[in-house]
Amino acid sequence: QVQLVESGGGLVQPGGSLRLSCAASGSIFSINAMGWYRQAPGKERELVAAITSGGSTNYADSVKGRFTISRDNAENTVYLQMNSLKPEDTAVYYCTANPMDYSGSDFRRYDYWGQGTQVTVSS
Repeated sequence: QVQLVESGGGLVQPGGSLRLSCAASGSIFSINAMGWYRQAPGKERELVAAITSGGSTNYADSVKGRFTISRDNAENTVYLQMNSLKPEDTAVYYCTANPMDYSGSDFRRYDYWGQGTQVTVSS
């Protein structure tokens, strides 16, 4: 089994920044691609960003140029640097991973999920 634990969420003003972290443990040999999804109240879960084992990235159009995903394979950790935050970025952010090195937007292809961390952008 794989455990994913997120940290770094919180309350930030519009225009501010946050950095999310997700540490993987357990059967980490089965992890290749990692990523972040988010879900706001009343909305569907959506891919924010994903990164393959080789470092290729995929971003939602709504966050391109503002968010950056990165990973530290030695530490089994993935990060999401969020800059120029907007109120519409408010959501629960979930870390996810899969063994197939898939970095697309079909959430059914991600096998492992964290518990989520709340990000609230408000003045």
